[in-house]
Amino acid sequence: MTKDSTGRKFRVIVAKPGLDGHDRGAKVVAAALRDAGFEVIYTGLHQTCDLIANAALQEDADAVCVSILSGAHMTIFPELLDLLKKKGMDDVLLCGGGIIPPDDAEALRHQGVGRLFGPGTDTRDIVRYLQEEIPRRRPRP
Repeated sequence: MTKDSTGRKFRVIVAKPGLDGHDRGAKVVAAALRDAGFEVIYTGLHQTCDLIANAALQEDADAVCVSILSGAHMTIFPELLDLLKKKGMDDVLLCGGGIIPPDDAEALRHQGVGRLFGPGTDTRDIVRYLQEEIPRRRPRP
């Protein structure tokens, strides 16, 4: 299911923070989510954490999916979590993917980041995860 109980499609921000200019994976994920029935907002390359959090607020996003290949994941994910909390969006799922070592992924999970998907992940796994996790975090009447 890609809709809440009111029939509103789940909204997902797909973002590429920082100077990493490789967005093929983010575009593939965005297209797969769109094809599965999600409303997807792709922010484009070179976004700051502030811009991503503001987009999530403005779009009333249910999830923010961030692609990081630059190695800055231990800085970007905590900053995004903090910004989302400060904006009252602590029920918004923050997840993502990229080149993230398992120990770092575990540390980020303990801070509140959702699943992190590595290269080669089947997009159907990402779709299923979001379909299950969004309603769990953001129950709607």
